[in-house]
Amino acid sequence: MLAKWKLKEVVLMALFSVVFGIVYLLFLHVGNIWAGFIGPIAYEWIFGIWFIVSIICMYIIRKPGAAVISETIAAAIEVLLGNAVGPRLILSGLIQGLGAEAAFAATGYKRFTLPVLMLAGVGSSLFSFAYGYLLGGFSVFHPGYVLLMLGIRIASGALIAGVGGKFVVDGLLATGSLRGYPIARAVKGDPRA
Repeated sequence: MLAKWKLKEVVLMALFSVVFGIVYLLFLHVGNIWAGFIGPIAYEWIFGIWFIVSIICMYIIRKPGAAVISETIAAAIEVLLGNAVGPRLILSGLIQGLGAEAAFAATGYKRFTLPVLMLAGVGSSLFSFAYGYLLGGFSVFHPGYVLLMLGIRIASGALIAGVGGKFVVDGLLATGSLRGYPIARAVKGDPRA
């Protein structure tokens, strides 16, 4: 059964997607600079930042689709702002969002604990890595290097996206700015959350 979305949930998701679309583009430049020094593995350390909006939106809104939709919108915003990858990046955002969405779907969209948020970051890592492996030419690297890349991406997804996403949302929740959203109702013990 599909959950009904409220207008304010759609607006909040769109707002976060735009903000993080900008952040994502900025971090691409950070990754490019760092990659100039240590090679393609540089991006793996910061990949979690590119998954964070899906976890933030799902943690707040708690409705099927929040992770995949927000991540896809953020990727589209990044393309509109001039990411050189172009429209293919939107597919990348969709795949990253599906990875996070899979973790929440596995719990029936009922558990939003830190381990589940970290698992969502890992899901984004695995889905995006498989996509990157197919399109990014990772097969030219030594298998040990590829495994190292994967391990770093998984850690980044779990820590930056999972733990970092929880930290951001919990900070917003403490200010009272998320009153009326499912996360606030869950904290109060409301069964509608």
